[in-house]
Amino acid sequence: MNTHELIHYDQQHVCHPYTSMTSALQLPLVEYAQACTLTLNQGEGSFDVVDGMASWWCAIHGYNHPVINNALNKQTTKFSHIMFGGLTHEPAIRLAKTLVDITSPSLQHVFFSDSGSVSVEVAMKMALQYWQAKKQSNKNTFLTVKRGYHGDTFATMSVCDPVNGMHHLFTGSLKPQLFAQAPHSIDTAESDNSDIDDLRNQLEQHHHNIAAIILEPIVQGAGGMRFYRPDYLKQVRTLCDKFNVLLILDEIATGFGRTGKLFAYEHAEIEADILCLGKALTGGTMTLAATLTTPHIAETISNSEANCFMHGPTFMANPLACTAANASLELLLNSDWHTKVLQIESQFKTELLPLKSFDCVEDVRVLGAIGVIEMKKPLDMQKTTNLLLKKGVWLRPFGKLLYSMPPFIIKPDELTCITQAMKAVVESVELNNFE
Repeated sequence: MNTHELIHYDQQHVCHPYTSMTSALQLPLVEYAQACTLTLNQGEGSFDVVDGMASWWCAIHGYNHPVINNALNKQTTKFSHIMFGGLTHEPAIRLAKTLVDITSPSLQHVFFSDSGSVSVEVAMKMALQYWQAKKQSNKNTFLTVKRGYHGDTFATMSVCDPVNGMHHLFTGSLKPQLFAQAPHSIDTAESDNSDIDDLRNQLEQHHHNIAAIILEPIVQGAGGMRFYRPDYLKQVRTLCDKFNVLLILDEIATGFGRTGKLFAYEHAEIEADILCLGKALTGGTMTLAATLTTPHIAETISNSEANCFMHGPTFMANPLACTAANASLELLLNSDWHTKVLQIESQFKTELLPLKSFDCVEDVRVLGAIGVIEMKKPLDMQKTTNLLLKKGVWLRPFGKLLYSMPPFIIKPDELTCITQAMKAVVESVELNNFE
């Protein structure tokens, strides 16, 4: 099939995320990706755009990195996959050791899964099985905050924002969970602790039935790209200890440097009982996630009636994915990633914060390698995307949000290309004049 035929077939038969299954748009076809550049084709020849999304935040080293490619090629000559039940392999062992070494000292056990959403499912099952083993099966409900997002699988949908989230259509089919008010934004004074009151009240009333609190530390991602104060997270940890409730931290979007710390929980200097990792784990080359927990939780589950944790994906610890993760983490940890992220943050602040002055803009937020423009009204997805492509940039806005989470290797002129394209969208909305 030629390019026109491929794009047409895709439109008629291929399902894409959060896109109509019967009235889909014609999408650009990716022909090649290198570093921070995507080569696209819409049927009229190839053209290059700067990628400001890092493929939904995971391609932190950009695309086609030779170190990761070489590691994958070498592993394929040995074996691409082997079952993890009853067998083990070096890539998984090395990856587990790295994750144990770079996360909190209390996290010593690593469970690998296929995706971020599944890693949260695993975390929730761990919490439930832990309390069952403790003969407290009544602790089977989760407490979270509004405006959060934890994935698209069934248990994870139940802890996403029940009203403004993406899963309200399924509310009647999901187990009801407990929701507290969302924390105030990071701009709120550190001394203002009123936003913790609702969560504290929920714990006081329901802690006998709560298995765990689950939160995205510091950054609420797909639920609104909101940043909140580290002090709030510290208070959550204290409350979990006080009321004998586990703390699950979902670092799928924030892990591996995105917020300026290797892990976002480091902003608050706390530790999780269960930690979820994904997205940037493999540098955006393979799908892989991990759920880490403490010896106490692992031993409690393992010494229970089941004698094991009841979960086991077919592609658990896929050797190719673990190999990609090992290469990606070696690249990250041996680089000056922190300086790069701070440089991105500084440039975002310089080039995006002035856009707050536009009447159509509700807010502009920057943290680490995350730049967010929140509009007062929802953006027209197709018009916005078309304008961005004309400006030589790939971003995927949603709702009122136009944001960028680029690869860490992005060059200043490439980042300026992104911020100028974002400015062009704001100007077009202000003037009601999309090109």
